[in-house]
Amino acid sequence: MRVKVCGMTQLAQVDRLESLGATFAGFIFYPKSPRYVLRYMTTTQLKKENNINKVGVFVNAGIEEVLQMVDECRLHMVQLHGDETPKYCEKIADYVSVVKAFRLSENDSISWMTRPYMECCDMFLFDTMGVGYGGTGKKFDWKILKDEHIGKPFFLSGGIEPGDEESLITFSKQPEAKGLFAIDINSRFETSPGVKDLEKVGTFIKNLNVIQP
Repeated sequence: MRVKVCGMTQLAQVDRLESLGATFAGFIFYPKSPRYVLRYMTTTQLKKENNINKVGVFVNAGIEEVLQMVDECRLHMVQLHGDETPKYCEKIADYVSVVKAFRLSENDSISWMTRPYMECCDMFLFDTMGVGYGGTGKKFDWKILKDEHIGKPFFLSGGIEPGDEESLITFSKQPEAKGLFAIDINSRFETSPGVKDLEKVGTFIKNLNVIQP
């Protein structure tokens, strides 16, 4: 199962992710976030070639700013976590693969939320609704996805933590998980904002691969 480790801020830790089995590294380009990557790393460091797929996370940023960071940091994918419109997403998607994030609460209609973005985004990400645009570190009820025809590959995010491996494998076997593309982890695997406990990350990924048939 693919895993994205989001909120990376340390180059040495980024360099170790592939050996731990991670597929994606997420870098947050939102100045209000405590994990704002340009506070810790330069664009030169970010563009360093390695075998990890680099995902830039943006919140209501200008199109030119996003495309500039894609170029300067050699990002493979962009995750849009704000109030970006379908038209905005389409302009970005002409240049790089786009993941549109949706923050879910209990009574949301996922199909209603995602329908306008079906033609302009490559993937979706489902996270927990909270105050503002940052992650909450809390899970949403994955049953919200039941009976939904998502129609796109998606990342599952929101408070995923060590010990969730069996629940994730069980979820992955459900019809609603047909499009599950990757698991997104962040704050539950940190010693401080932006600094990962790589032992926990490695154990989590190893357990997913052991449990998964």
